[in-house]
This record gives sequence, structure tokens and C-alpha cells, in this order.
Amino acid sequence: MTARIFKPAKNAMQSGRSKTKEWQLDYEPEQPRSVEPLMGWTSSGDMKQQITLRFETKEEAVAYCERKGIAYQVIEPQDSIRRPVAYADNFSFRRGEPWTH
Repeated sequence: MTARIFKPAKNAMQSGRSKTKEWQLDYEPEQPRSVEPLMGWTSSGDMKQQITLRFETKEEAVAYCERKGIAYQVIEPQDSIRRPVAYADNFSFRRGEPWTH
């Protein structure tokens, strides 16, 4: 039983950064998923895949794993590159392609 400790990425469908400040602990699957032949649903007998724990800091998550004797892997978050953009850049002369309606 191995656990992953990571900070979740921002939801691509929304502009907010909700639920990205906490560290999350998920368990790696121990057995592969199987496809049910009649309906085509995927299922697994591994119940640990359904557990998600959230912690305020990375140290709390690591301490939890060490206290419970769980093997873990820490995945450090990557900083996003923020490029400041102004509305006036849409109409500038140095724009790569001409602006049209």
C-alpha cells in the first residue's frame, strides 16, 4: 500500500483556485480495475482508492504516513508561470497577426 502526497492542480473548468492550497493524500491502486462485461462499467475491489485525506501542510501528511506505517511518495507542486497581459495588447502594432472582427 503506497500513498501519494501532493497539492492538487487548479480545476481547468473554473478560474478559481479552491482546494489547491491543501495537501492531499491518495492511495495507489493495489489491483487493476476490471470491466464488467454486461454493462461495461469499470470496478475494483480495492476500497482504499476511494479514500482521500487532506492536510494543511506537507509535514502533517508525512507525519500521518510515518505514524501509520504507510509507504509514501511526495510530489512537489510546480509553480505556474503568470504572464501579465493588458487589454491594450490586443490592438498594439507589434502584434503577430492583425486584429480583425
